[in-house]
Amino acid sequence: MTTLVNARLVLPGEVRHGWLRTAGDRIAELAPPGEAPGQAPSTGEVDDVAGRYVVPGFVDVHVHGAAGVSYQSGLADEAARAARFHREHGTTTTMASLVTGSPQELAKAVSGLAEVAADGVIAGVHLEGPYLSAARCGAHDPAWLRPPDPAEFRDLVQAGRGHLRMITLAPELPGALELVRTAVSEGVIAAVGHTDATAARTREAIEAGARVATHLFNAMRPVHHRDGGPVVATLNDPRVTVELINDGVHVDADVARLVFAAAGAGRVALITDAMAATGMGDGDYRLGGMDVRVRDGRALLADGTSIAGSTITMADAFRRAVTDVGLPVEQAARAAALTPAGMLGLADDIGSLEPGKRADLLVLDDDLTVTRVMKNGRWL
Repeated sequence: MTTLVNARLVLPGEVRHGWLRTAGDRIAELAPPGEAPGQAPSTGEVDDVAGRYVVPGFVDVHVHGAAGVSYQSGLADEAARAARFHREHGTTTTMASLVTGSPQELAKAVSGLAEVAADGVIAGVHLEGPYLSAARCGAHDPAWLRPPDPAEFRDLVQAGRGHLRMITLAPELPGALELVRTAVSEGVIAAVGHTDATAARTREAIEAGARVATHLFNAMRPVHHRDGGPVVATLNDPRVTVELINDGVHVDADVARLVFAAAGAGRVALITDAMAATGMGDGDYRLGGMDVRVRDGRALLADGTSIAGSTITMADAFRRAVTDVGLPVEQAARAAALTPAGMLGLADDIGSLEPGKRADLLVLDDDLTVTRVMKNGRWL
C-alpha cells in the first residue's frame, strides 16, 4: 500500500490538491473534495510528491513503434522494446498499429502481436489498412492497397485471437460499408481514414458502425464549404471519437484548438502515430515497405511526398495540448487517457484517477515533464 501525498491530482473535470492511495495494482482511495492539508492516511508507505501533478497513465491507440523498431515485424522482442520505450515516457497502455502490407506480412504480424497482447505488453492490434484510398494513401505502400476483402479480414481476426481491436479503412471503396458491419460484428472497432470520401459517404459508414476518425485531417479529403468531407462528418457526430496527432507538424495548433472547441476533450483522442525513429534522432528508417527520412525530428517519405508518422511521445502530445493549444491540464489529460481508453472500451479499468481503477499514473513537474511512471501499482 502506497499513499502519494502533497499532490495535484488531475481528475476528470478538476485538479484537486491532496493525496491518493494505491493498494496492490489498484487505486484504493482519493482525498475527498475540500479536505484540509495534512489529513492524508499514514498507513503503509508514504510518498511525498512535493506538489507535483499526478495524472492518469496515457493511452495511445495509434502507434507504430519506437526505439529503432517497428510493430510491423510482429516479433515479440521488438514489440516489447517499442512498448517499453513508450511506457517509460508515460504511455502505460499502448496499441500496436500496422501499416499496409501483403496478406502474408499482415497475417504474420497480427499473429505475432496477438501473443504479445496476450502477455499484456500491448492492448491490442490496429490495422491501418490495407483497404485505403490510393489518392490518400500517405506513407502506405500503394503496391499493397486493395479493395476490402471480407475473407482476408476474417482470417486476420482469427490470427488475432481476440486481440485485433481496430481497423482503419476508406469508406468509399467498394464493399467498405459491408466490411464496417463485419468488423463491428467481430468486435473490432471500425475507423474511417486515408479516405477521399464525401461527407455523405462518411455518414453512411458511421451509420454502418464506424466510430473513429483516424488522425483527423491527415490523409483525408480536405474540408470544403460545399462538402465538409470526413472531417466535418465525423466532428458533427457525437458517436465518433476523432484522433489528433498533436505534434505541431501534422496539425496546426489553431486547428487543434478548433477541433477541441467542436468536439470537446471527451471526443478527441490524442495519438502519436509514432514510428521507429521515435527516441532515436535523425536518420533513415523504414515504415512498412517505405523508406523514411527523419530530419529535425520530422519524418517524411524519402521522396518528400508525404509525412510518415511522427517521432513524438504521448507526453509530448499532452504537453503541447496545454502549452500550445491552450487546454486546461485536466482536459489535456482526458484527451490523452480517458477518451482513448473509452474508445477501446477500457474506461472502467484505466484512463482516470478513480478508486477501483488500475494504478497506472504519472508524476509531472510544473513544466509537465514526466518524472515518474507507475504501472499496475509499481514504479518503473
